[in-house]
Amino acid sequence: QVHLEESGGGSVQAGGSLRLSCKADEYFLSTNCMAWFRQAPGKEREAVAAIYTAGTLTYYADAVKGRFAISQDNAENTVYLHMNSLKPEDSALYYCAASPLRCRSGAWYQEYEYKDWGQGTQVSVSS
Repeated sequence: QVHLEESGGGSVQAGGSLRLSCKADEYFLSTNCMAWFRQAPGKEREAVAAIYTAGTLTYYADAVKGRFAISQDNAENTVYLHMNSLKPEDSALYYCAASPLRCRSGAWYQEYEYKDWGQGTQVSVSS
């Protein structure tokens, strides 16, 4: 089991930026696909972005393409979510998730692809 800890959430105004971090424990190398999901009050959890940790493939939800970027630092066992041009509708609890399998282009956005989850970090964007 991979322990994941998110950080970097906060409150910003629309148009602002935040960088979320997801630090994994020593079993990080056993993961192959790391993803960010988010859940707003009253809504279902939705996928935001994913990265294949052994390569450079990345995946993004349409709602964040061109504004968000996912990256990794294997030396730090950390995956980042760089969020720019934030909108009020980006407000949510953001979760990090890890899979021991390679990201699948047709399923990276499905919760069942991921085995381990963090506790979440809150992002609030005001208009």
